[in-house]
Amino acid sequence: MQTFIEVPFVLDGQKVIPDGVIKVVRGSKTWTALVEVKTGTNELRAEQLEAYLEVAREQDFDALITISNEIPPGHGQHPAKLDKRKLKKVALHHIPWTKVLYEAVLQKEHRGVADPDQAWVLGELIRYLEYPKSGAMAFDDMGSSWVTVRDSVRAGTLRGGDAPASEVALRFDALMSFAALQLGRKLGTEVITVLSRKEIAEPQLRLQAQVTQLSETGTLSAAIRIPDTVGLLTVTADLRANQVICHIDVDAPREGRGSTRVNWLVRQLKNAPQTARIDAFQLHGRGAGASELLGRVREDPKVLLGDSSKELKSFRVALMAPMGVKRGVGKGAFIDSVLSALGSFYEDVVQHLKAWTPAPPKVRSEIPTESAAVIDPGLVSSALSSQDGAERVDDAPVETEKREPSLVVLPEAEQYEPTASSSVG
Repeated sequence: MQTFIEVPFVLDGQKVIPDGVIKVVRGSKTWTALVEVKTGTNELRAEQLEAYLEVAREQDFDALITISNEIPPGHGQHPAKLDKRKLKKVALHHIPWTKVLYEAVLQKEHRGVADPDQAWVLGELIRYLEYPKSGAMAFDDMGSSWVTVRDSVRAGTLRGGDAPASEVALRFDALMSFAALQLGRKLGTEVITVLSRKEIAEPQLRLQAQVTQLSETGTLSAAIRIPDTVGLLTVTADLRANQVICHIDVDAPREGRGSTRVNWLVRQLKNAPQTARIDAFQLHGRGAGASELLGRVREDPKVLLGDSSKELKSFRVALMAPMGVKRGVGKGAFIDSVLSALGSFYEDVVQHLKAWTPAPPKVRSEIPTESAAVIDPGLVSSALSSQDGAERVDDAPVETEKREPSLVVLPEAEQYEPTASSSVG
């Protein structure tokens, strides 16, 4: 691997100088990428990036990598809007400074670095990136349109075509991407926001869906995938009710009575607050069935059973927290309220939940019990249809004794008289 800084190129008679070039050679293959870096509040400019993409195409380079404090609204997306025709032969990758810090901490604290010199250098990089004046900032602003949209939602005057609504929706998705990185850094694993394939291919679909949801219901939501958890963690910001709601869905056990299934869940929520809400969903039911706070369910699990004739299919565990209203960070700020609610919900609820697994099958005892019925071998059918499985009497396994078959003597009138067409088997 070779790295270079400020390499000059000529494009249409003008000098173009990207911040760096990375060249990787493995065997007979070579991979080369241009690098552009921004710090602080400086944003990536589309015209500058398109010029670098053109240079990479002319030089037969493979990619352009950008690093800045801008966090894209979705996993795998880029914060700058570029001409897609420029990306036909050159790949474009964006790495937020938060992602760089996340990867550095993940490598040093959770995976480990064997070489002491490399470990020291990596530690210094982490210390530098965490310094407030390094230019590698965290997500700290919901944008200039936040207050306008917040007030319009409360007044019921927000419309889907309003440009400020699109800006807030994009900022919210960027906040969730930042929250995923921050949580992954604490857990030592990769945490990402979840988007459909269509939304990844066409980001405009995701944006339109968020804007429509915001204008119609006053809410914004996003789902986060955390490895080895029971399901997706969903975060919803309700601007009308001033609440941040985190929830996760859990499949109920597939056996046992309704109260047994409820108790199975409650036992796992011993660290959850009394104010957590549990919704019960029934098989072939529409919407949620019974819904109650955890404190009440602990006292009486039957409050979640609802219609006793229907089987419980799944549960939803939700926790609500006050929503901040300020656009920045600090006390009473929206960003901090979302990050705090997400962290508390994972710590108190999600990390303690485990999926239900059925008990392994048990080996049948070979020693007959006193209650087991004994069937005379002479009465057991030899037809093929009766050889499919073990015979059961009164739902108990049957063990038969091995003994010589007995001769059954029929009355003289009922004795069997073979005919010429009969065959004896």
